[in-house]
Order: sequence, then C-alpha cells, then structure tokens
Amino acid sequence: MEYFSDLEISTTFLAKLRWPEGPVCPRCGGKEHSYLRTRRLWKCKACKKQFSVKVGTIFEGSQVGLDKWLAVVWMLANSTDEFSSYEIHHTVGVTQKTAWSMMRRIKLAMQDEVSEGHGNRR
Repeated sequence: MEYFSDLEISTTFLAKLRWPEGPVCPRCGGKEHSYLRTRRLWKCKACKKQFSVKVGTIFEGSQVGLDKWLAVVWMLANSTDEFSSYEIHHTVGVTQKTAWSMMRRIKLAMQDEVSEGHGNRR
C-alpha cells in the first residue's frame, strides 16, 4: 500500500501494465504522443485528443486518484478477510459511500475476470 501511495508511481504502474509497448490512444490507436506531466495525461499527436490511463478501465469517470484506487485493489486482492466499506473509508481516506462504490466496481471486475478466464464461476 505504501508503494501505491504516490500518484505518479500509481499512474506509471498502471500505464506499463496496460501498455507494455507504450501508451496507445484509445480514440485512434495512435502510438505517438506527448505526456502532460502536471495533468498526468497523454496527448495524441495524430488526433490531438488527450487521454488518461483511466480511460477504458473501472477507474474511468472516478475523481478518486489512482493512488487510492490501487491501494484498495491491493487490499481486496491480497487479503483473506473481507473488508467493509467503513474500513476502506478509514484506511484510504475516502467517504464511506465512495469506498462502497470502489469496492463494488473492483468486485464486479474481479468476477468478470474469473468468468472470462475460467468459464462461468459465478
């Protein structure tokens, strides 16, 4: 959790996980871009649109930073115990309602991954 507490590290981690060969524009597929470090966005040189590492993921549309998202993903994926939204609220520093919403998105994504990878195990 300490590793993901830095927003730049979290962004770089997810970018390398999503795009091992380098960022790809979700709009046009362009591979040439510039990086706007202060905003943590890429700007495609082909279509001129900006995109973030969150586009097309469960994190898209969320105002919560990747530092908090990846900490919660790590907590849920690496624990044998069930976490409550109240515990995540206190640990990560988001509201209880936000923690509940984050947990819901993560659990749905994990279910989808299991059902796609190993047949329907729901």
